Amino acid sequence: MITVKLPDDSKIKLEKNSTGFDLANKISEGLARNATAIEVNGEVVDLTKPLPDNSKVRILTFRDDEGQEVFWHSSAHLMAQAILRVFPEAKLTIGPVVEGGFYYDVDHPPFKEEELKKIEDEMKKIQKEDLKITRKELSTKKALQLFKDNKYKQEIIKNIEEFGEGKTDKSDTVSLYEQGEFVDLCRGPHLPRTGMIKAFKLTKISGAYWRADSKNKQLQRIYGVSFPDKKQLKEYLARIEEAEKRDHRKLMKELDLVMLHEYSPGAPFFLEKGTIIYNLLVNLVREEYVKRGYKEVITPQVFNKKLWEISGHWEHYHDDMFNFKVENQDSAIKPMNCPSHCLIYKRDTVSYKDLPLRIADFGVLHRNELSGTLSGLTRVRKFSQDDAHIFCTLDQIESEITDVLSFIKYLWEDVFQIKLEYYLSTKPDDAMGDVQIWQKAEEILHKALQKLKIPYSVKEGGGAFYGPKIDIDLEDALGRKWQCPTIQLDFNLPERFELTYEGSDGKKHRPVMIHRAIFGSLERFIAILIEHYAGKFPLWLSPVQVKVLTLADRHNDYANSIIKYFKEHGIRVQPDFRSETISKKVRDAQLEKINYILVVGDKEVENQTVTTRTRDGNVVGSKKYDLFCKDLVDEIKLKK
Repeated sequence: MITVKLPDDSKIKLEKNSTGFDLANKISEGLARNATAIEVNGEVVDLTKPLPDNSKVRILTFRDDEGQEVFWHSSAHLMAQAILRVFPEAKLTIGPVVEGGFYYDVDHPPFKEEELKKIEDEMKKIQKEDLKITRKELSTKKALQLFKDNKYKQEIIKNIEEFGEGKTDKSDTVSLYEQGEFVDLCRGPHLPRTGMIKAFKLTKISGAYWRADSKNKQLQRIYGVSFPDKKQLKEYLARIEEAEKRDHRKLMKELDLVMLHEYSPGAPFFLEKGTIIYNLLVNLVREEYVKRGYKEVITPQVFNKKLWEISGHWEHYHDDMFNFKVENQDSAIKPMNCPSHCLIYKRDTVSYKDLPLRIADFGVLHRNELSGTLSGLTRVRKFSQDDAHIFCTLDQIESEITDVLSFIKYLWEDVFQIKLEYYLSTKPDDAMGDVQIWQKAEEILHKALQKLKIPYSVKEGGGAFYGPKIDIDLEDALGRKWQCPTIQLDFNLPERFELTYEGSDGKKHRPVMIHRAIFGSLERFIAILIEHYAGKFPLWLSPVQVKVLTLADRHNDYANSIIKYFKEHGIRVQPDFRSETISKKVRDAQLEKINYILVVGDKEVENQTVTTRTRDGNVVGSKKYDLFCKDLVDEIKLKK
């Protein structure tokens, strides 16, 4: 007999050589049906693997992140087997799990959309066959012979440490997974049977270079998603459909907010309406800067290489910068503001009485992103941040971080009512600076989060190269996660720039630097807001808040007097005096997502009123225009 310990510390006795599947069956039939893998002493393994005595175990299902990964990895194999059945000439390469599903890269001429349907139909057949999935180990020599007709698999086997696929604990041995006639090189783990993958959908095709190198052959990447039941797939497809409707790339064109142009890839053109939103967000932050004691500055765009060498960016970030020569000297457009703020700090002698010093900057930044990664406003080359750097003493760190966290909470949760999740990102492999400094910095951030009773997770190795940080994810209306706000504690830049302040003891001391952004990239934040609100911005943020529609030309004078009054009270209002039917005018205003649509006719002129409806088609009714204007002003003040 063997004994295993469950997550709740309860113990279960099993026959020797019992597997994870045996354990699941002993607990309940339902768990056995839904189990995808098992975690044994911290390692995720196949349900068919015998359990060691006195091991700590956790049975995984699709509800667990690890269980979901196993499910999707097995689904990639299901798709790969179907591809080879339908297209035997195809050469498989790799098929990893990605956020929200899986893909497989295939060496094959471009697939057509109708060919995806053939692959899906074959996947359904394999699912019904309910093939047993088994793990095997093979010598490297035999594995090379097995895949003699696939140069990609041979390359993976020869570079097993780099790829990880098929890697085992034994030298000169690789692992394979077999289901029916299909065998694939893989480390695993996998589901016990193909029949468990009851619902799936192949979502798109794209091109991808082998090993992400444009010098190599372009492959066909087929994406898919899968679930244990059809209801989950149906809900997923409904979310995808809604996401497509909310896609900021589509809405920013329809609403005339932003344009992109091939002459400047990754650099958005904010049009009039988009600029209104942009400036409203900047002004919102600026109002808080006044209350919270920030000093706003404007810094240069281009700096000599020497600055980036001091900061460490030339060594750690060089390939992501736009570099060029100025009078035969290496220079670069700034990708971030922090080094320039260090120069501002250093220009005068600083006393402890001057700290904390909070320097804010909306300066334009440029990062040399690969053209294939650019996407709307979420991945760009030119952007601005609501960026600031706080220089303070060690004793001031906790209070400054507390204030920044409250700043973030106010704007995200109170104003935009968006849920936040917090993470502490620790020392990465390429970190610069002393290990003890890193440990000290991480401990301070731990304490600040704990003191505020903010729940958080730890991202091991997720910090910036110069210091640990608090990363904050937000959840939008569709439940999607985005990373925007950040707080980074930095002991290294003050050291590299030799920043000092004169303490109360008359001696020189080194300040601490806090990097922080509330919205992060304004471009990315606006993209998130467009999708979160589906283009239906709250009144205070709408580029056009009111549209006045007339029934006939004789009503134009009265409509103009209303427009003038509204503008005097700060309302963004536009007329629609076109010779169109009122129903078409209303429909057009609704498509433009105007908050309030005012209709003016004979009755309104006589009574000095407006008849109001919303963009969603709700008829508010008739009201004196000055009283309605007051209602608008009050609503704008609430920022709801």
